[in-house]
Amino acid sequence: MKKVLIFACAFVFVATMAMAAGPDKYQVTGPVQEIKGDVIIVKKGKDNWEVAKDAATKITGDLKVGSKVTIEYKMTATKIEVKDDKKAEKKADAKKK
Repeated sequence: MKKVLIFACAFVFVATMAMAAGPDKYQVTGPVQEIKGDVIIVKKGKDNWEVAKDAATKITGDLKVGSKVTIEYKMTATKIEVKDDKKAEKKADAKKK
């Protein structure tokens, strides 16, 4: 019984840690419109999606313009700039008066 309880607790811990790490990946599927150096442009609906690739990107098949592809990607922030909301500050000041 103790072994089952320990196993269940370990499983819950590992699952929780995996979810806390953030989203794993996203994907976009569509025809390749253009390949420019380290950027692949894919048409999804009416929009063109630009996705960067590097030396670590795994490519299976013949990647060329016109090929239908599914690209898996991650989003990672490189910079975050917080903009103060001037209107909200003015409203808060007005309520104080």
